[in-house]
Amino acid sequence: MSETTLNNIKRNHCAIVIRTNLTGILKRRLIDMGITPGVVIKIKRIAPLGDPIEIRLRGYELSIRRSEAKKIIVKPVEVK
Repeated sequence: MSETTLNNIKRNHCAIVIRTNLTGILKRRLIDMGITPGVVIKIKRIAPLGDPIEIRLRGYELSIRRSEAKKIIVKPVEVK
């Protein structure tokens, strides 16, 4: 499957981070929280109005803004 952005992944689906299109303090903050190339992210919940998105990675849950998710390039995967 081809690359897409994290905000396009549906609830209860997983994706592997390829890269981020972020700069500055926001890039540093997401790296510190564990969003790095190669990590598997699962979409847990999406707020009723679509923002924020709750994701699961590296054994914990994290909420991020949809605008941030649009800048995270991922590859969808099937995790069993």
